Amino acid sequence: MIKYPFLERDATIGVTAPSSGVQVELHDMFKQSCERLKSKGFKIICGDTVWTQEKAKSATAEKRADEFNEMMREDNINIIIPPWGGELLIEILEKIDFENIKNKWVLGYSDISALLLAITLKTGTATAHGTNLVDLRGEYSDDTTAMWQSVLSTNIGESVLQYSSTKYQKEWQHNSPSSCVFNLTEPTYWKTVSNQKVKIQGRLLGGCIDVIRHLIGTAYGDVQNFRKQYISGEPVLWYLENCELNTTDLRRSLVQMKLAGWFEQCSGIMFGRSDANTPVNNYTVEDVYKELSDELGIPIIYDVDCGHVPPQITFINGAYAEVEVGEGKGIILQYFNQ
Repeated sequence: MIKYPFLERDATIGVTAPSSGVQVELHDMFKQSCERLKSKGFKIICGDTVWTQEKAKSATAEKRADEFNEMMREDNINIIIPPWGGELLIEILEKIDFENIKNKWVLGYSDISALLLAITLKTGTATAHGTNLVDLRGEYSDDTTAMWQSVLSTNIGESVLQYSSTKYQKEWQHNSPSSCVFNLTEPTYWKTVSNQKVKIQGRLLGGCIDVIRHLIGTAYGDVQNFRKQYISGEPVLWYLENCELNTTDLRRSLVQMKLAGWFEQCSGIMFGRSDANTPVNNYTVEDVYKELSDELGIPIIYDVDCGHVPPQITFINGAYAEVEVGEGKGIILQYFNQ
């Protein structure tokens, strides 16, 4: 049975950096995000780790884990949103107090997705893969990003509908941010390996493949036990996004997932847009998707709104989703079914 947190109006956001903190020269940008959220009625509590960054992490693994555990215990903190991702979140997993994970949202992506997936797999508590805090500093959010509040305010037994974006951001232009932070210039077009309309459904699990692949074979990546204990063997619908892998590294990672049983009882896979996926010896990402679809006998959707090429849909690990894609457009209906 999946446990779903609920985002109250005027909630208190706990901001901690379980991966990377914010460098001194970017503190003003981060403060702008906090002020923007305060203007919308939220309260903000920032941990010490937010303000420091050295040797590819915000602080020691002990300090990062302690601060996260403390915010998870605090009754006056309703949701935890890290400033952004990073590189070395995996160091803290063995120090997280999974026994006492409270029913509160954790929202983020990139390196944070390793923590999100581990929490859901180990505890059956739903987690939210979506915007990070720094990307909420705009005068307003684009329609896709803005859905994070509606999604996290869905009641148990209810559903929430999201649509593919109209346009996406091809490249970051930090020197000329728009009113909604992102420079959305390119038409969004969701694709399928079959080039046909696709309808799939299942329990959502996923994240950044660069980091969640390292959970395989550990106590934090037991997908088989999650299926048995929390979703009664229902099919899993994976969403994956690639930050930095070339096509052969992506292929190796997907084969490892397959060999580890992660794709057993899998109804389909969605892949996010990526500016990685560099071809190796003419081996393209489309080749990777086609081979995987043929091997597993499942539909594969790609270039969806997920990951490091914004904007992104808010995907809930553990929620039951119905996904429909056709003519470049996508619809995702998530049910907060236990």
